[in-house]
Amino acid sequence: MTSSPGHNAVAVNGLIKNYGSLRALDGLSFAVACGEFFGILGPNGAGKTTTMGILSGLIKPEAGSVSMAGIECAGNNGVLKKKLGFVPQELAFYPTLSAVDNLSFFGQLYGLQGRSLKEHINDVLHIVQLEDRKEEPVIQFSNGMKRRLNLAIGLLHKPEILLLDEPTVGVDAQSRNAILESLQRLNMEGVTILYSTHYMEEAQRLCGNLTVFDHGRIIARGSPHDLVKSLGEGLIRVKFFTPVQEGFLREIHNLALTAWTSDEGMVVHIKLDSRDKDSVIRLVFARAETWKLHVHNLQVLEPNLESVFLKLTGRELRD
Repeated sequence: MTSSPGHNAVAVNGLIKNYGSLRALDGLSFAVACGEFFGILGPNGAGKTTTMGILSGLIKPEAGSVSMAGIECAGNNGVLKKKLGFVPQELAFYPTLSAVDNLSFFGQLYGLQGRSLKEHINDVLHIVQLEDRKEEPVIQFSNGMKRRLNLAIGLLHKPEILLLDEPTVGVDAQSRNAILESLQRLNMEGVTILYSTHYMEEAQRLCGNLTVFDHGRIIARGSPHDLVKSLGEGLIRVKFFTPVQEGFLREIHNLALTAWTSDEGMVVHIKLDSRDKDSVIRLVFARAETWKLHVHNLQVLEPNLESVFLKLTGRELRD
């Protein structure tokens, strides 16, 4: 399951993709080293799924090129099929069949049969912790179990490179943890993983390097630690019951504080810079009382990937 050293596992150069008048990808370029756990972080609509679709060969770009495992993708899908595993955001299996029957069907599509097929099925069932439910119809599975089966299908042929597009959307905490632990083990065994998510805690936990997407462009890249160190800063997030007035924001700005609103003016973000957070909170509450604004909740965000994204875009990472 390991990628050979000496070249990038994935190289993306100048990808452009349009959907009508919407430019989904705008000159996208990045490289992923062999054996890397590489994250693509961004909100829905940022271009993550389009990027995964192009890498998997399901979507054709208007311009740009992709090579994987040292092979140009154009015209080599048959060769790459054996090296590449893709776990889409959508559940892709037959719900009336059992887990074993689904895996048997997809395994045969990859040319597996006989003892080899059986061994591969047992291996992936063990990886995703579905051995005890393998004979049950998938329609009876919880959403988390279905997500784990989706992952098992992508792993069945032991790919060198694994693409995962939001693989934990809507799953319970136990299944989420099982999926993440399985992926960490696979990466330690040498599998190159490209992981698309809008969950910052997953990117922080899993990825050695990541890119931050928004509106079809990369707006930052690096390790989570380096991004937080260079771009992260403390923030206060205040949610009010009603939208704030312009005069309230002007008063905050007059205190030499940088602030902006989101969620239709009901949430105010205030940069701490080097200011003491307690003194800033007291000032905010005093001004809110003057303007008869009632605070719904207040959070102090320490420097992390969320504060990096807020600094880069001026808004939260939305679902």
